[in-house]
Amino acid sequence: MTSETTSQPTPDQIRRAPKVLLHDHLDGGLRPGTVVDLAREIGYTNLPETDPDKLGVWFREAADSGSLERYLETFAHTCAVMQTREALVRVAAECAEDLAEDGVVYAEVRYAPEQHLERGLTLEEVVEAVNEGFREGERRAKANGHRIRVGALLTAMRHAARALEIAELANRYRDSGVAGFDIAGAEAGFPPTRHLDAFEYLKRENNHFTIHAGEAFGLPSIWQALQWCGADRLGHGVRIIDDIQVAEDGTVTLGRLASYVRDKRIPLEMCPTSNLQTAAASSYEDHPIGLLRKLHFRLTVNTDNRLMSGTSMSVEFEHLVKAFGYSLDDMQWFTVNAMKSAFIPFDERLAMINDVIKPGYAELRSEWLFRQTAAATAVTSNSGSTEG
Repeated sequence: MTSETTSQPTPDQIRRAPKVLLHDHLDGGLRPGTVVDLAREIGYTNLPETDPDKLGVWFREAADSGSLERYLETFAHTCAVMQTREALVRVAAECAEDLAEDGVVYAEVRYAPEQHLERGLTLEEVVEAVNEGFREGERRAKANGHRIRVGALLTAMRHAARALEIAELANRYRDSGVAGFDIAGAEAGFPPTRHLDAFEYLKRENNHFTIHAGEAFGLPSIWQALQWCGADRLGHGVRIIDDIQVAEDGTVTLGRLASYVRDKRIPLEMCPTSNLQTAAASSYEDHPIGLLRKLHFRLTVNTDNRLMSGTSMSVEFEHLVKAFGYSLDDMQWFTVNAMKSAFIPFDERLAMINDVIKPGYAELRSEWLFRQTAAATAVTSNSGSTEG
């Protein structure tokens, strides 16, 4: 279609469009300047750079290096400076501010409380500090003319043995800013079934959880996350493409697991730039999101680690618009998918969709009418000025 209403959005329109983010790591989204400040405050001397600009470049290059050791080192630095109440409040507040500035209206940001205990904080103190930061960030965003709601996802590490403890923590704070539970870390060798007691507990408590699955490991990880653990969403899930066959004539055949994921409308938390860094995809143009979008899977677009990937929600959508020619209609489709899949009550999701997201996209789509009118007026004026 060539109508301007379906043309590709501009970077400015992408930034102003209301966006929903479901997969973002708190320790992967710090401002480089904040890392430097916090390191100085606590006497942490292991940063590879102390100039914020150079440090930001280092984080991105380390994440792009292809070296797992260098990639994991990036999180060692961010977690090292997130060990005090004041640091957690600051990082969480800035996270909410940065997302709101980028047009995000709803976000679920995840972190692992067990990784922030080195300086004596308790698990409860970690959760309360992060929640305080998110509320402060929401207030600052509102003062700057932006609206955002941020919920926390408490993450347990796959290689550790605290999943049930963290799940119980998530349940205790479910009415105080914590939206749900997650497990993260290396997939290979650490299947989600190691933490069945946590998932069984959450199901008994009617609570929500997502599972990192189908990123670095393949279909067995997705199958276990769904059929053994009962995940509500899949963190990444990009490897579901391995269960889809495309013939030379373009005919597409879905395997039973892929069919199940699509039929059950299981949300996939896609993180395109991060997937390129971890070699789950070779380019934006070849990213499975293109085919999965055509096949109408329940897809969402996410950032994963904004600092390490040098990205934002707007940047992710800019890449997808360029790679697949997506329009504002496509952006709205991804955004509504994400809001439908959020871990907040149905009526609140519906209100966000009908009162915030759809009106926001309608306003952006209407802009072409005013451009048309302005252009027609200019032509008329120019024609008039040459007469007589």
